[in-house]
Amino acid sequence: MHVVILGGTGFIGSALARALLARGDDVTVPSRAPRASGAGVASGVQGTGPSVTPAVWNGRDPEPLAQLLHDAHAVVNLLGENIAGGRWTAERKARILDSRVAAGQAVAAALGSLEVPGAGRPAVLVQASAVGYYGGWPDMATAPKCGEADPPGSGFLAETCARWEAASAPAQAMGVRRCVIRSGVVLGSGGALARMLPAFRAWLGGPLGSGRQPFPWIHLADEVGAILHLLDTPSCSGPYNLAAPQAVDNAGFTAELNRAVGRPAWLPALPAPGLALRLALGEMADEALLAGQVAPPDRLADSGYVFRFPALREALADLMRR
Repeated sequence: MHVVILGGTGFIGSALARALLARGDDVTVPSRAPRASGAGVASGVQGTGPSVTPAVWNGRDPEPLAQLLHDAHAVVNLLGENIAGGRWTAERKARILDSRVAAGQAVAAALGSLEVPGAGRPAVLVQASAVGYYGGWPDMATAPKCGEADPPGSGFLAETCARWEAASAPAQAMGVRRCVIRSGVVLGSGGALARMLPAFRAWLGGPLGSGRQPFPWIHLADEVGAILHLLDTPSCSGPYNLAAPQAVDNAGFTAELNRAVGRPAWLPALPAPGLALRLALGEMADEALLAGQVAPPDRLADSGYVFRFPALREALADLMRR
């Protein structure tokens, strides 16, 4: 299989690229710095045969993207500016939204331009999204279970996810099998966990706000494994929740992470007050830190995917060994 990964230099994309290479697939990783991206993705992959091809693409122009997609079997669109990179100013919110919509629209337009006879068009598109699509709830006890058929919720994250998904939706009318992955917090050697660990290892990690908000999570191995499963399974299409079967709240996650880093059980974990988080981060605190979703991976399980790490304790134990 030849797979084009948009966002292949990022935390999830680079792990996906390495997994594809390890199983014998060829990978193209477009980016603004192609030489660096090729070296980074290929690191840790041994042997010959499969290859990573770095390429130049600016994230929004469909014509050069169409050339990269020509004769590829699949495309995975993970592009989007990091939502947790800082306070959500009006300018930053515009960049977060635009980076996602522009890339999705470019994918759809590029796929459409390959419809002419003799042009090879990818048969499957995996489109990134997030469980923020459903909105957020401050208390797991009253939060509903969000299923893939549920409508989008309210707030900036929900609007962003809905527009992110819609941007590449025209691909479906072209006969491209499209799978939308609504991911929870991906735990791995990088990403959100890397930002948390210094405080927890210093025994300063505590719940955020009340700690009752849902904390949807997934191990990086399952995030990648689920994407591979969706690429490989012709019967899969539509939205899929990529969150582990074991639902926990923020306090439960904090307790398990403190346990994983060896914090003594008798040492209390002091919470980070919600008011302080709101003062520091504004709207981002309310939507991304003090609220969450319960998003069981029902459609993924029904399609035959088996989680390697369905429970948080085992997931964190594995990551602490890396």
